[in-house]
Amino acid sequence: MEPYTQNVSDIREGVAYRGWLLVKEATMRASANGKKFLDLHLVDRTGSIAAKFWDADCDAPATGTVMKIEGIGNSWNGHLQLKISRLRPARPEDEKNPADFVPAAPDKPESMMEEILATARELRDDSLRGMTLKLLEWASEGGRLLCAPAAKSMHHAELGGLLHHMVTMLRAAKALAGVYRFLDKDLLYAGVIVHDLAKLTEMRTNSLGLVEEYTTDGRLLGHIVRGVVDVERAAAETGASRERATLLQHMILAHHGQPDFGSPVPPKCAEAEVLSFIDRLDAKLFQMHAAIQGVPPGEFSPPVFSLDRIEVYNPPHPPIIPNETP
Repeated sequence: MEPYTQNVSDIREGVAYRGWLLVKEATMRASANGKKFLDLHLVDRTGSIAAKFWDADCDAPATGTVMKIEGIGNSWNGHLQLKISRLRPARPEDEKNPADFVPAAPDKPESMMEEILATARELRDDSLRGMTLKLLEWASEGGRLLCAPAAKSMHHAELGGLLHHMVTMLRAAKALAGVYRFLDKDLLYAGVIVHDLAKLTEMRTNSLGLVEEYTTDGRLLGHIVRGVVDVERAAAETGASRERATLLQHMILAHHGQPDFGSPVPPKCAEAEVLSFIDRLDAKLFQMHAAIQGVPPGEFSPPVFSLDRIEVYNPPHPPIIPNETP
């Protein structure tokens, strides 16, 4: 018998799995013949995977539950998933800490937050600096920004993922501003920092960085509209310039690039175009990097639904040859 794998990133079609995973989402459903099955989204520190437990005779476990699972990797409609044969929740004597199973940003949330705050404090434009710091102050209430993911299941769906997304975008924006020197750096950096902050209102997230549900506000308005409203309120409280507040609102409105992706207006200034570009770039690169975790060099990942079902290639990297010293 083939040995069992114990990491999500190592699951492949036909490969058996035995180990502990955390429930990110679980729903009891009924098949066409009326039989119940569990539809799950499971994670560990190495990645995430969809799973099915057919003919289930148990209730759906709560989000954040650590489960002992046995199963096998299989393909369904071109997607890799885990077909579960046995499962049970962790018991106290198993000594399993849910925090040990949650995917997390590579840097500490506190250090990422300080990097963002430092940039916000250095903005030279009084109006943009005031609004940005006010929005960060509201977002930081109760420590929620430190653990929030950037999405429920797409890019940066990890503990501290929203900060991770903001920091990498901010670093990219600073690099591009050094090339395209006509850009308004203050407007660009402020837009990067605040463009997704309203996701904290859009999604209800627990302390593990797991999204428990979309809020009523999130479902009816979404983070783009809520973000525009929040800027209006921050502008009023800080006495910001009407023109600068409108430009910051445009950055939020246009950051998805086009109506098909949720933006009511396209980018109409260079800074908004850069924000939209690096937002898409950061999300796609995160997903491509995640897809090849555990994929041997020279091979392809399973199809990635969020990337139009492409198979991501992990190219062999040449060995690094140290510089010769004279």
